[in-house]
Amino acid sequence: GPAPEQAGAGFVSRARALRRRWIAVLSVLTVLGLAYVLLFTSLLGVRSVEVTGNRDVGADRVREVAEVPERRAMLRVDTDAIADRVAGIPGVATVDVSRSWPSTIEIAVTERTPAGVYDTGSTLYLVDTGGVVYKEISERPQGLPEFKMSEVGADKAATRAVIAVRRALPEQLRDKVTQWRADSPGSVEFTLRSGKTVRWGDASDSDRKAKVLGALMTRQGKVYDVSSPALPTVS
Repeated sequence: GPAPEQAGAGFVSRARALRRRWIAVLSVLTVLGLAYVLLFTSLLGVRSVEVTGNRDVGADRVREVAEVPERRAMLRVDTDAIADRVAGIPGVATVDVSRSWPSTIEIAVTERTPAGVYDTGSTLYLVDTGGVVYKEISERPQGLPEFKMSEVGADKAATRAVIAVRRALPEQLRDKVTQWRADSPGSVEFTLRSGKTVRWGDASDSDRKAKVLGALMTRQGKVYDVSSPALPTVS
C-alpha cells in the first residue's frame, strides 16, 4: 500500500480541493444574494427624490410627472424613462436623472429662458431663446418683445433666422427690442423702444451689421436698413 506520508498528502490535497469548491460555491451564493438584494428588495430602494435647477417649475410638479417608483430597487429604476417624462413639462429644456446612493434619485432640470411672446390671435405663448414655443400664458409679461410673425417655432426657417440675429446683437441693443418680424429668413427686422425700425435682412454678416448699425443710429431717422452693410440707409 502507499506510504503513510503519501496517504496523508493525498488526504490534505483532497481536503484543500473540497475547501476550494466550498469557497467557490459560497462566493457564487454571496454574489447571487447580493444581486437579489440590489435588484429585488427594497433594502437599497428609492426613498427620496431630489429636484435641482428648477425656478418656475415646482419641485412637486417634477416629482409628480417623474413617477419615480417608491421603494423600488435603485438599480431597477429606469432613469431614461423618468427623464423623458420630465422633459415633457412646459418650461423644461433639459433633464439629467441620476442615482445618489444609497436611496436617492436626483433630477437636475434646466429651465427654458423666455426670449419673447407669440400671439396667435387667440392664445399667448412664451418663446424661448432657441425659438421653441413652450408655454401658454394669460397675460403678456413686461419687458419681453413680441414675435410678430405668422408662425413661430424652432423648426421654422424664419424663426431660426430671428434667433440667430437676436444672439448676434449686443446685449444693450437686444434689451431694447420690442418686436421681431420676419416673413422669410432673409427679411428679419425689429422695432426698438424708441419706435425706430431696423431692417437686418438675413442672419449673415451679423457682426459687421451690428457695427454699422451702431454708427448709423447716431443719425436721425425712423428706419435703419443694414441688410446690405456696405450700403446702409436711413429714412
